[in-house]
Amino acid sequence: MSVPVDFSLDDFLPYKLVRTAEHVSDGLARLYQEEFGITRPEWRVLATLGNRDGVKAKELSAETSLDKVRVSRTLTSLESKGYVCRVKDQNDHRAAYLHLTTKGRELYQRIVPRALEWENDILAGMSASQYRDLFKALDLLLARADKMSLSAREEVMTDQ
Repeated sequence: MSVPVDFSLDDFLPYKLVRTAEHVSDGLARLYQEEFGITRPEWRVLATLGNRDGVKAKELSAETSLDKVRVSRTLTSLESKGYVCRVKDQNDHRAAYLHLTTKGRELYQRIVPRALEWENDILAGMSASQYRDLFKALDLLLARADKMSLSAREEVMTDQ
């Protein structure tokens, strides 16, 4: 198969999505680090627990797009800083529910307004309808990518 002559990396959707995500994520990561002393993975965990307290580490991995090892290290760090605590599952002693501590909840409540302010700044030139259209398009792309990723994993499992 030959490469089309008019191919441009800048016009290639996966590249544009990654560049955009990296720029946005890097900017927010600087904000989290400089103003609050936490890392990007720590913020993802705090934000998840801030919205849905009492999840298990396995659920955190899926919801934050962090692998199990990264989630484990992040939880250890957040626990050592006093932001997160584990409560053992009474029915399964291997499992634990994760909760924000009072200190963690306070940090979460300080970060959210700053993160939303940053988001508003980056979206400043966009109309309300453009914003809705962007989110609809991103939701469609994410659903399709998830489906394709699942299909690829199933193919690998079938081939083994």
